[in-house]
Amino acid sequence: MSAHTELPQADTESAGSCCGGACHTDAAATEGAFTAVYEVKGMTCGHCEGAVSSEISELADVTSVQASAATGQVTVVSTAALDEEAVRAAVDEAGYELV
Repeated sequence: MSAHTELPQADTESAGSCCGGACHTDAAATEGAFTAVYEVKGMTCGHCEGAVSSEISELADVTSVQASAATGQVTVVSTAALDEEAVRAAVDEAGYELV
């Protein structure tokens, strides 16, 4: 089972950002974006993070992927809700396990 959260992103200015959103230009700040956090088992280094990020980035609608071996979490931003089985297949293709 993965920790999976999909929420439309709030406007950074109304969310109380310390800089009023001026320094945030990535896809996560885009209105209508979905953010999902997945737990991935087996990532131990930067190479692992890159492999998982690369595979997930190839999924339709994905705009940003941030993998962390230290926490085992992968944060994915997309323009539409992602199919968990498609994410699972991408993680498997990279050689890791979605938990």
